[in-house]
Amino acid sequence: MRKQRSAAAAGQAWNIYSETLAPDAPGMVERVRAIPRMLKATLRGEYKGMSHKTLGLLAVGLVYIVSPLDAVPEILVPVVGLADDTGVALWLASVLVRSAGDYVRWERGGRPKVVVGDIID
Repeated sequence: MRKQRSAAAAGQAWNIYSETLAPDAPGMVERVRAIPRMLKATLRGEYKGMSHKTLGLLAVGLVYIVSPLDAVPEILVPVVGLADDTGVALWLASVLVRSAGDYVRWERGGRPKVVVGDIID
């Protein structure tokens, strides 16, 4: 089961990296620089491409990585303890990088007020 999760995480990371190499796609550096702007715009309600629920999950993931309390403590089982933190960190990075790419495309498009899929009254 762990091998499948590791393979899935590696595959996800590779897909996101490959996405940055596509023509006209935002590069990795541009995405990383856009993360603070994206977070601010989301909190202000300007950018609808990321929900407040996703922001909350990202915050919980960050707290989990930094926190000394773990589901699997590194002191008891070092390899597995680091693996769960690594999995959360990979998830966090993949969500941020993919979302930042969407945000950069949104900025390039003139910052439209409506996101595709939004219900309009």
